[in-house]
Amino acid sequence: MQTIRHPLISPAPGTQRELVSLHYGQSGAQKAYIQASLHGDELPGMLVAHHLRQQLGALEAAGQITGEIVLVPMANPIGLSQFMLHAHLGRFELMSGENFNRHYPDQVDAVAHAVASQLGADAAANVALLRRALKAAVLASPADTELQSQRRALLALSCDADIVLDLHCDAQALMHLYTETPCWPACEPLARFLGSRLTLLAQDSGDNPFDEACSQVWWKWDRHFGGRFPIPQACLSVTVELRGACDVTHELASADAKNIVDFLRWRGLIAGDKPALPDAVGDARPLAGSMPIKSPVPGVLTFLKDVGAEVKAGDVLAHVIDPITAAVTELTSPVDGLFFARDFLRFANAGMRVAKVAGREALRTGKLLGA
Repeated sequence: MQTIRHPLISPAPGTQRELVSLHYGQSGAQKAYIQASLHGDELPGMLVAHHLRQQLGALEAAGQITGEIVLVPMANPIGLSQFMLHAHLGRFELMSGENFNRHYPDQVDAVAHAVASQLGADAAANVALLRRALKAAVLASPADTELQSQRRALLALSCDADIVLDLHCDAQALMHLYTETPCWPACEPLARFLGSRLTLLAQDSGDNPFDEACSQVWWKWDRHFGGRFPIPQACLSVTVELRGACDVTHELASADAKNIVDFLRWRGLIAGDKPALPDAVGDARPLAGSMPIKSPVPGVLTFLKDVGAEVKAGDVLAHVIDPITAAVTELTSPVDGLFFARDFLRFANAGMRVAKVAGREALRTGKLLGA
């Protein structure tokens, strides 16, 4: 295993943060990139990465890693260090207010222009050419701030990978995934190995999150060239929501790491008998059908349904109680669907999103992700 350190732009004299990437196997075959805790306060991924490095280290010592596997066990040193009054604030950079998982640079047009005269009838050659050009464009992209340099470093490590797994978590939730619609055929086996109850699909959900910055270049290039050249969907990029923020146990993390290793073995990056594909325990639904449940009033929040419940439109999911007037406001599901995530805070502000229900019909438009 090779350890590489990637210094970020220093935000002030006397300070310097860095990303650390761990490299297993060797380049030339399939490449998988895995990162943990891009939102610095989402910790289950870091524990999964801890178990992954143990399992990958043993596999490498046994000579079983046949592809290239890059692991970034902590993808956001900026967010990891942000605390205010003992509260960890790892979702947004305090300097800019930007979400650490948004606004990754778009290199689609620049790369398409650079390689247009070199593309041909060989799909594999086209993929290799586009990957080289994309990595060169990412490395050459400007970065004026520490956050921009972090985004550039993460994309440079991942943009040429066949598989990209971005390990996150929700507040209180089932295991679930986000991926782009063109990735679903390749993602479906991963959902089985991880035991995911739900995969949410969109094609360009808005604001260019990390996973889509890796995967959407392929279908956009195919569209750009109008099918004149064979350009497959060469990157499966998935946001893996490892249940809830407090699901940080060795038992869960060790099992999740093993399931990721089994998927990589199934994909051919690790030698040995190909594991049997597990039975599916969930399904895929449109991200536009994932309905946020908002509280119209402030008050004490108490849930009547647990995550994992199948609910009907009109079912009461929670009460918001005004402690002064004793008024009780019912929060109901707008659709039939799977109640898959809820907040861990128990006081709601007016307008606060407190839960999510995944329906089967696409009902929302515009930007589909939360803040």
